[in-house]
Amino acid sequence: MLETVQKVHDESRQGEAIAPNSGDSQTYAKKFYIESYGCQMNFNDSEIVASILNTQGFGATRNVEEADLVLLNTCSIREKAEQTVRQRLTEFKKTKQQKPHFLVGVLGCMAERLKSKFLEEEKLVDLVVGPDAYRTLPSLIEEAGTGQKAINVLLSREETYGDISPVRLDSNGVTAFVSIMRGCNNMCTFCVVPFTRGRERSRDPHSIMAEATDLFERGYREVTLLGQNVDSYYFVDEAGNETVTFARLMEKVAEISPLLRVRFSTSHPKDITDEVLHTMARHENICNYIHLPVQSGSTRILQLMNRTYTREWYLKKIDRIREILPGCAISTDVITGFCTETEEDHQDTLSVMEYAKYDLAYMFAYSERPGTLAARRYQDDVPEDVKKRRLAEIVALHRGHSLDSMRKDVGKTFKVLVEGTSKKSDTQLFGRTDHNKVAVFDKSDLRKGEYVMVKIDDCTAGTLIGTVVGRC
Repeated sequence: MLETVQKVHDESRQGEAIAPNSGDSQTYAKKFYIESYGCQMNFNDSEIVASILNTQGFGATRNVEEADLVLLNTCSIREKAEQTVRQRLTEFKKTKQQKPHFLVGVLGCMAERLKSKFLEEEKLVDLVVGPDAYRTLPSLIEEAGTGQKAINVLLSREETYGDISPVRLDSNGVTAFVSIMRGCNNMCTFCVVPFTRGRERSRDPHSIMAEATDLFERGYREVTLLGQNVDSYYFVDEAGNETVTFARLMEKVAEISPLLRVRFSTSHPKDITDEVLHTMARHENICNYIHLPVQSGSTRILQLMNRTYTREWYLKKIDRIREILPGCAISTDVITGFCTETEEDHQDTLSVMEYAKYDLAYMFAYSERPGTLAARRYQDDVPEDVKKRRLAEIVALHRGHSLDSMRKDVGKTFKVLVEGTSKKSDTQLFGRTDHNKVAVFDKSDLRKGEYVMVKIDDCTAGTLIGTVVGRC
């Protein structure tokens, strides 16, 4: 789908090797090592996989050398991720030559499309498992252990893994993601997700509430409700007695405790409703932050992308958010250089960005992904040098908006949830404001999981710098 990521604020975890908290003292007979690529859904899936493997006697390790099983949870969104995965598999193949019982597997979105290449042509892996087949991992591992090639990439209309309690890999113990649905029904022409993750299905709200409540009782103070398109969450029980919309689900989670912050990602502009916005306005602990991908500011390009809204409609949605939630932070995704994009289309995108003045943006140059509708229907005809130039203009415009947004917070005081020690200084802590902006401040005697009031003294384009003026 997308190539050449540019973004302001460091939230990327692509290619991260993950393992349980250091406090996990349980001893396991075998070890697995897992790397995850791409979206947060993949990292959440890795936590589900870890839970399944724990029941089979596998414990996670950060050291690939001591692993009996190596898994790469893959992403098909960007070409770079696929290249990285292939490189890593080649490296693991060398390790396998020295360790005969060493097993290598590919999970996730690349599994279906590249299964034959990985298994047969290049002989890089022993097992390939799609996003809906993780329950079969134990039998597939056993099969691969006998020397056979093990594969299951079947998609499901029911699987939500709602009954599996994820192992919180590499968690800070304060924030966690809770998956509320899987799959996607929006057939955006640039996107491979509907083909790799299947159709939308919503998880039982009772299992979501149980997971969120358990997290809170274990000391977590923020949950992010996660889905490819959370606003389309819709659950009806088998008897037809209970219907739960996304707004109602979010409210239920917020009511667990006023000390539990609630975020959500991602929203599709066509589905975020006034009901959701008014629910956010009613609850102080539902964060005033909405990720609302625009993709393009040109109505013509939006139609080619099958985004199902126009430029004018999107701008009215921005207005509605700001009417109901004054001061709400808004972030977005932007694709430049999509098929047939003209300079006029590009200027339309820049003007939408100028109107919205996003607090955070994920900006990409279009890269054709095999299997998508765009790859079948359109020619990727915008020259690479033009894509790069347009992307640079988009990034430059957004950096100015982001810096302006940060500067407006200087002199103000915000409630911040302490998440941990700053990456740049052991004497400072960091946390995020209600608007999802990172703030750093002196450590003092503060602890992770506390809420503090921070007066902002200065800023950079990506960080607020402040002084703690009180505890909450």
